Amino acid sequence: MSTTEGPPLIPGAESKKESLDRESARAHRGGGWFSGLGQRWNALPRQKQWLYLIIIVVLAYLLPVVNPPFISTEPGNNWQIACAQMSIYALVAVGLNVVVGYAGLLDLGYVAFFAVGSYTAAMLTSPDSPYVHIPYLWTLPAAMAVAMFFGVVLGIPTLRLRGDYLAIVTLGFGEIVRILATIIPAMKGQVGFQNVGHPPGTDASGAPIFLNSSGTPWYWLTITVLIIVLLLAGNLERSRVGRAFIAIREDEDAAEIMGVPTFKYKVWAFVIGASVGGLSGALFAGQVGFVNNQKFDVVTSVLFLCAVVLGGTGNKVGAILGGALVAYIPLRFTAIAEYKFLIFGIALVLIMIFRPAGLLPARQRLLAYGRSAYNKMVGRKGGNITDDAGGPRVNAPGLTGPEEEGVRT
Repeated sequence: MSTTEGPPLIPGAESKKESLDRESARAHRGGGWFSGLGQRWNALPRQKQWLYLIIIVVLAYLLPVVNPPFISTEPGNNWQIACAQMSIYALVAVGLNVVVGYAGLLDLGYVAFFAVGSYTAAMLTSPDSPYVHIPYLWTLPAAMAVAMFFGVVLGIPTLRLRGDYLAIVTLGFGEIVRILATIIPAMKGQVGFQNVGHPPGTDASGAPIFLNSSGTPWYWLTITVLIIVLLLAGNLERSRVGRAFIAIREDEDAAEIMGVPTFKYKVWAFVIGASVGGLSGALFAGQVGFVNNQKFDVVTSVLFLCAVVLGGTGNKVGAILGGALVAYIPLRFTAIAEYKFLIFGIALVLIMIFRPAGLLPARQRLLAYGRSAYNKMVGRKGGNITDDAGGPRVNAPGLTGPEEEGVRT
């Protein structure tokens, strides 16, 4: 056997490899404008990328102030409040993307963590609550901690399940939280909690800055939190934990054989996603100012999942885009808001046909980076040459004569 051929593949593995190669080539050809934009972005120096990101962040902060006429939700809905709702849904989608996009766990009950965060903020700040009251900003870490606890409670007994079974269990957990909010007297069912707290601060006239009718301050607060979460999610994606999540998503059995403690990392994914869900729920409760059991049904949970799939599973920027669109479309087209589920259904079908990976699909470049580093390392010693098949070949140091066939990279 020559050094260029390698070990023969078994028939099943060979056919699977060929199908994966065909799918990769088809996705590359069908990437279109998004693919070209991603390639140009990756080719930019790091300094230019940060410069463009700063410009995008400044434009994002100016969005409720500018009120672009061609995308404004007025006069049907207040544009500033619509921006606040879009930012909250984007934050929810980023949290769910950790569970579904990174770790590959189908969670249909993510609304439960959203509800836990909302009720935590309401029960600790609303005058209708008999419990201890704390400042609203302190409820944000409290909501994250409580949601993480429920993530552990749900994850430990259920995350040994996979696929459809896990989806059914998480769906049931979401319904359990909603039913508990209905039957437990302390959670007030449909009556709910009014006058949920808000961050401190007053304007020049002495009126509170964070009113339920003032969407701009809530939008700026949520966008700031979203940027922090994005930075942490980016670091998570590039860390050892993030690589373990991706390994579990691609093939859990192979990851476990290679020594990845899959159960531990799946629980970690649930806990991290739950914390972001609880945080977004607390922000939602403060912005709306009212929490009851009617806001956290299965339909809302499915919308959260649609946001991740629509934007691109595994891509945090795509999750932001999908969450913003899910919140924006019913507010923008108020006349057809009752048909929003029909619209989302048609949109998902079309996306699955033409862009099965979402509007902004995730691109895993770890193998490409490793191959590039290998070429640079070996190229300094032996230099890169091209074989008869047109592929790159590296002269292996120390080989001469017939053995100098080279190693395909």
